[in-house]
Amino acid sequence: MEESQLLRGVLEQCVLAIVARGETYGYEILTRLSDNGFENILEGTLYPVLTRLNKRGLLSCRTVKSPYGPLRKLYAMTPAGEEELKTFRTFYRGFTASTEKILFGEDDHEKDADL
Repeated sequence: MEESQLLRGVLEQCVLAIVARGETYGYEILTRLSDNGFENILEGTLYPVLTRLNKRGLLSCRTVKSPYGPLRKLYAMTPAGEEELKTFRTFYRGFTASTEKILFGEDDHEKDADL
């Protein structure tokens, strides 16, 4: 299985979860993703995600002057983004619990032990 298919399904939500912690900018989001095991996410992957989330009204974006050089885009959650993340978190908990039960449940371990 190609990991990118699974990642595509959760990356937007992970970005929303990072931005939910407070207004932030792209490089900081990349750093947090990398620090949490998503080392292969590049700018060319992240910025289209941020654009989509902004166009869908889930994030707001404002441009500010950076003390370190060019203008910086800061992203913040919108009420619609908060609702989206809340809904996804509920879905994801149930989905992963069901998936783990099937993939790693006791019945499977007992069957593996019998082999």
